[in-house]
Amino acid sequence: MSRLHLPALLLTILALLLTTPRPAQAAQSYDNCTGFITTLPTIISTQGTWCLKQDLATSISSGNAITINTNNVTIDCNDFKLDDSAAGTATTAYGIYELNRNNAAVRHCNIRGFYAGVYFDGINGGGHSVEDNLLDRNTILGIEVYGDGSVIQRNRVVDTGGTTFSPTITTANGIDSVGTVDLIDNLISGATATSGHNGSAYGMYIYGNVAGRIVGNRIRGLKKDGSGIDYGIVLNSGTHVAVRDNELVGDASTGSLGIQCAAAAVDIRGNMLSGFAIGNSGCVDNGNDIVP
Repeated sequence: MSRLHLPALLLTILALLLTTPRPAQAAQSYDNCTGFITTLPTIISTQGTWCLKQDLATSISSGNAITINTNNVTIDCNDFKLDDSAAGTATTAYGIYELNRNNAAVRHCNIRGFYAGVYFDGINGGGHSVEDNLLDRNTILGIEVYGDGSVIQRNRVVDTGGTTFSPTITTANGIDSVGTVDLIDNLISGATATSGHNGSAYGMYIYGNVAGRIVGNRIRGLKKDGSGIDYGIVLNSGTHVAVRDNELVGDASTGSLGIQCAAAAVDIRGNMLSGFAIGNSGCVDNGNDIVP
């Protein structure tokens, strides 16, 4: 009995695999969806998980593409896109918005070209989650979440800034939060203040956080305008926040600040900060790698 020639056999099998028609890939499962969002703008007034199964575009210059108008709503885009780029840089429209609701969630969305991508407003709500999204080329703000017990995690906020709506609103903010919100493993890459108005650029602006966690975030590409300032992470008000293992890179511009603490008893440790004129301002430094 002759031996099999292994290399020749492998080549034969590979050729058969390449020439044999493959079965069609299974479609995305939407079994957990309460319903589908198929047009913009839309208002969600029924609890449950509302899904996208295609890219959606609009050109609204004000209002909201998706308004969450009740508690316990999840928007799951299944990695499809919400796009307001056609409205231009003077738009004031929000991508996904809610006011004083509880347990709102946004996940797996690509949100582009809005004044603000995700805006969960109102101090009377909370328990929100914004996770695993891409927020791309929104003109002033990627994500803002009000409400205790909320989490913003694993998002990519890319190329924020450039609004031409008002000369008095000239900053660019990657992620903002109000209340006890945990911010974990987010990437902010590019936040550019509007040209010609001396605006500042913020990676994260955190207000009123009590005992929250700011962990594992990466911030880079901040671009202030004129006499403005680049801020990596700002903690304003609040107390006992843990800021751990974040990586921040600035451009060494005059006055730039890596982590600024106007809140009480903010412990920072294990952070890597480079390219800021001031690495730590007002925080309790328990071991960080800070270089010019």
